[in-house]
Amino acid sequence: LSSHVLKTSEYVKTTTLIQKVTQALKSSGIPIDGFYTQEVREGGRRTGFDVVTLSGNRGPLSRVSSDSSASRREYRVGQYVVDLISFEQLVLPMLRNVNHGGDTEKRICVIDEIGKMELFSQAFIQAVRQILAGSETVVLGTIPIPKGKPLDLVEEIRSRKDVKVFNVSKENRNSILQDILAAVESCRK
Repeated sequence: LSSHVLKTSEYVKTTTLIQKVTQALKSSGIPIDGFYTQEVREGGRRTGFDVVTLSGNRGPLSRVSSDSSASRREYRVGQYVVDLISFEQLVLPMLRNVNHGGDTEKRICVIDEIGKMELFSQAFIQAVRQILAGSETVVLGTIPIPKGKPLDLVEEIRSRKDVKVFNVSKENRNSILQDILAAVESCRK
């Protein structure tokens, strides 16, 4: 059976679902770590995204750029400038330690998301590949719906035999929770 569960969807909708799945797993006492991305809003408009780890740390992933600040080497996705240093400082230590829990049962690692912003980090790509190569961790992650130029790691993950992909839509996002929980549970066996 598959050892990883990934889902694709539009950006904001998956984080709520990931949080619901995470809460349900945590309350069952299952060892879980990872991160999700959360929209940052000011005055009713989105100004960026933060990375929030399941242990409660938070830092900027990206912010809307005022074009005048377009200096040095910037990582950009649309109007957002990615804060690679903040992202890597928050996420890499946790990802590198996820397989060293010493638990007898499989741990769960939440990665929301494996998308354009995150993929500017070569170290992140390496860490994700390492987790997927191991057998002691179940990954619950989100990947974007394919559009435009394919993202190598995303397509690599999508085509893996040990990955189950759920397509999340507005119509099914409230009813798919139990299916995802069941898939995660069966991966842990």
